Amino acid sequence: MLRSLVGSEMCIRDRVSTQSTGVRSVTMVRYQLNNFSKTSKAPRRAYDKERLDAEMKIIGNYGLKNKREIWRMNLVLSKVRAVARQLLTLEERDPRRIFQGQALITRMIRYGILDEDKQRLDYVLALKVEDFLERRLQTLVFKRGLAKSIHHARVLIRQKHIRVGRQIVDIPSFMAVSYTHL
Repeated sequence: MLRSLVGSEMCIRDRVSTQSTGVRSVTMVRYQLNNFSKTSKAPRRAYDKERLDAEMKIIGNYGLKNKREIWRMNLVLSKVRAVARQLLTLEERDPRRIFQGQALITRMIRYGILDEDKQRLDYVLALKVEDFLERRLQTLVFKRGLAKSIHHARVLIRQKHIRVGRQIVDIPSFMAVSYTHL
Protein backbone atom coordinates (compact mmCIF):
# COMPACT_ATOMS: atom_id res chain seq x y z
CA MET A 1 0.00 0.00 0.00
CA LEU A 2 1.50 3.35 -1.04
CA ARG A 3 0.27 6.72 0.16
CA SER A 4 1.92 9.99 -0.81
CA LEU A 5 2.07 12.97 1.50
CA VAL A 6 0.59 16.20 0.23
CA GLY A 7 3.12 18.87 -0.72
CA SER A 8 6.16 16.69 -0.10
CA GLU A 9 8.36 14.23 -1.93
CA MET A 10 8.26 11.85 1.01
CA CYS A 11 6.12 8.75 0.81
CA ILE A 12 5.06 6.26 3.41
CA ARG A 13 4.91 2.62 2.52
CA ASP A 14 3.26 0.06 4.76
CA ARG A 15 5.42 -3.01 5.08
CA VAL A 16 3.49 -6.07 6.15
CA SER A 17 5.34 -8.93 7.79
CA THR A 18 4.06 -12.14 9.26
CA GLN A 19 5.79 -13.92 12.08
CA SER A 20 5.88 -17.67 12.58
CA THR A 21 2.70 -17.39 14.67
CA GLY A 22 0.78 -15.89 11.76
CA VAL A 23 0.29 -12.51 13.48
CA ARG A 24 0.35 -9.65 11.04
CA SER A 25 2.38 -6.56 11.97
CA VAL A 26 2.70 -3.33 10.01
CA THR A 27 5.76 -1.08 10.13
CA MET A 28 5.98 2.29 8.46
CA VAL A 29 8.99 3.00 6.21
CA ARG A 30 9.90 6.47 4.94
CA TYR A 31 11.84 6.96 1.75
CA GLN A 32 12.40 9.64 -0.85
CA LEU A 33 11.23 9.30 -4.41
CA ASN A 34 14.24 11.05 -5.94
CA ASN A 35 17.40 9.16 -6.80
CA PHE A 36 19.83 11.44 -5.04
CA SER A 37 20.60 12.78 -1.62
CA LYS A 38 22.49 15.79 -0.39
CA THR A 39 26.24 15.55 -0.74
CA SER A 40 27.04 18.49 1.50
CA LYS A 41 25.48 20.35 4.36
CA ALA A 42 25.96 24.07 4.88
CA PRO A 43 26.70 25.22 8.43
CA ARG A 44 23.87 26.55 10.54
CA ARG A 45 25.53 29.87 11.33
CA ALA A 46 26.77 31.47 8.14
CA TYR A 47 28.99 34.13 9.75
CA ASP A 48 30.71 32.36 12.63
CA LYS A 49 34.16 33.99 12.63
CA GLU A 50 36.10 31.06 14.15
CA ARG A 51 34.62 28.59 11.68
CA LEU A 52 35.21 30.91 8.73
CA ASP A 53 38.87 31.34 9.71
CA ALA A 54 39.34 27.60 10.19
CA GLU A 55 37.72 26.87 6.82
CA MET A 56 39.97 29.37 5.02
CA LYS A 57 43.02 27.77 6.62
CA ILE A 58 41.89 24.31 5.49
CA ILE A 59 41.20 25.60 1.96
CA GLY A 60 44.72 27.00 1.80
CA ASN A 61 46.39 23.90 3.22
CA TYR A 62 44.61 21.42 0.96
CA GLY A 63 44.06 23.57 -2.15
CA LEU A 64 40.29 23.18 -2.20
CA LYS A 65 38.16 24.94 -4.79
CA ASN A 66 35.42 26.13 -2.46
CA LYS A 67 33.95 25.61 0.98
CA ARG A 68 31.45 23.06 -0.30
CA GLU A 69 34.34 20.59 -0.52
CA ILE A 70 34.92 21.04 3.22
CA TRP A 71 31.21 20.74 3.93
CA ARG A 72 31.05 17.53 1.88
CA MET A 73 33.88 15.98 3.91
CA ASN A 74 32.18 17.18 7.10
CA LEU A 75 29.00 15.38 6.05
CA VAL A 76 30.91 12.17 5.29
CA LEU A 77 32.67 12.42 8.64
CA SER A 78 29.41 13.03 10.50
CA LYS A 79 27.77 10.01 8.86
CA VAL A 80 30.73 7.77 9.72
CA ARG A 81 30.79 9.03 13.30
CA ALA A 82 27.01 8.61 13.62
CA VAL A 83 27.28 4.95 12.57
CA ALA A 84 30.13 4.43 15.04
CA ARG A 85 28.14 6.08 17.86
CA GLN A 86 25.10 3.96 17.08
CA LEU A 87 27.21 0.77 17.08
CA LEU A 88 28.83 1.71 20.38
CA THR A 89 25.39 1.78 22.03
CA LEU A 90 24.95 -1.92 21.26
CA GLU A 91 26.33 -4.67 23.49
CA GLU A 92 29.96 -5.72 23.08
CA ARG A 93 29.05 -9.21 21.78
CA ASP A 94 26.12 -8.15 19.60
CA PRO A 95 26.62 -9.73 16.14
CA ARG A 96 25.47 -6.55 14.40
CA ARG A 97 28.04 -4.47 16.27
CA ILE A 98 30.79 -6.95 15.51
CA PHE A 99 29.95 -7.32 11.80
CA GLN A 100 29.15 -3.69 10.95
CA GLY A 101 31.86 -2.31 13.23
CA GLN A 102 34.50 -4.49 11.62
CA ALA A 103 33.26 -3.50 8.15
CA LEU A 104 33.46 0.20 9.05
CA ILE A 105 36.94 -0.12 10.53
CA THR A 106 38.16 -2.18 7.55
CA ARG A 107 36.85 0.47 5.16
CA MET A 108 38.60 3.25 7.09
CA ILE A 109 41.87 1.28 7.12
CA ARG A 110 41.57 0.45 3.42
CA TYR A 111 41.28 4.14 2.55
CA GLY A 112 44.18 4.94 4.87
CA ILE A 113 42.10 7.10 7.18
CA LEU A 114 42.75 4.88 10.23
CA ASP A 115 46.05 3.22 11.11
CA GLU A 116 46.38 -0.56 11.31
CA ASP A 117 46.97 -0.42 15.08
CA LYS A 118 43.79 1.60 15.77
CA GLN A 119 41.14 -1.03 15.12
CA ARG A 120 38.45 0.12 17.56
CA LEU A 121 35.28 2.15 17.16
CA ASP A 122 36.60 4.70 19.67
CA TYR A 123 39.26 5.72 17.17
CA VAL A 124 36.59 6.24 14.50
CA LEU A 125 34.94 8.79 16.79
CA ALA A 126 38.26 10.63 17.09
CA LEU A 127 38.58 11.19 13.32
CA LYS A 128 38.80 14.75 11.99
CA VAL A 129 38.09 16.33 8.61
CA GLU A 130 41.84 16.60 8.00
CA ASP A 131 42.14 12.80 8.12
CA PHE A 132 39.75 12.54 5.16
CA LEU A 133 41.36 15.45 3.29
CA GLU A 134 44.78 13.76 3.57
CA ARG A 135 43.49 10.86 1.45
CA ARG A 136 42.32 12.98 -1.48
CA LEU A 137 44.18 12.43 -4.73
CA GLN A 138 45.15 16.10 -4.88
CA THR A 139 46.88 15.91 -1.50
CA LEU A 140 48.58 12.60 -2.30
CA VAL A 141 49.99 13.91 -5.59
CA PHE A 142 51.48 16.90 -3.78
CA LYS A 143 52.81 14.88 -0.83
CA ARG A 144 54.54 12.39 -3.16
CA GLY A 145 56.37 15.22 -4.90
CA LEU A 146 54.68 14.88 -8.29
CA ALA A 147 53.61 18.53 -8.19
CA LYS A 148 55.34 21.74 -7.14
CA SER A 149 52.38 22.96 -5.06
CA ILE A 150 48.98 21.77 -3.92
CA HIS A 151 47.38 23.95 -6.60
CA HIS A 152 49.70 22.53 -9.26
CA ALA A 153 48.56 19.05 -8.17
CA ARG A 154 44.95 20.03 -8.84
CA VAL A 155 45.86 21.31 -12.31
CA LEU A 156 47.78 18.11 -13.13
CA ILE A 157 44.82 15.99 -12.09
CA ARG A 158 42.27 18.04 -14.04
CA GLN A 159 44.48 17.91 -17.15
CA LYS A 160 44.55 14.08 -16.92
CA HIS A 161 48.26 13.70 -16.22
CA ILE A 162 47.71 11.45 -13.18
CA ARG A 163 46.59 7.85 -13.16
CA VAL A 164 45.73 5.59 -10.25
CA GLY A 165 46.74 2.05 -11.09
CA ARG A 166 45.82 1.78 -14.77
CA GLN A 167 42.94 4.25 -14.65
CA ILE A 168 43.37 7.94 -15.51
CA VAL A 169 41.63 9.99 -12.85
CA ASP A 170 40.70 13.64 -13.39
CA ILE A 171 38.84 14.23 -10.12
CA PRO A 172 40.92 15.98 -7.42
CA SER A 173 38.60 14.78 -4.65
CA PHE A 174 39.10 11.11 -5.59
CA MET A 175 39.60 9.09 -2.40
CA ALA A 176 42.60 6.90 -3.15
CA VAL A 177 42.77 3.47 -1.55
CA SER A 178 45.95 3.14 0.51
CA TYR A 179 47.56 0.38 -1.57
CA THR A 180 47.10 2.04 -4.98
CA HIS A 181 50.04 3.34 -6.98
CA LEU A 182 50.04 6.82 -8.44
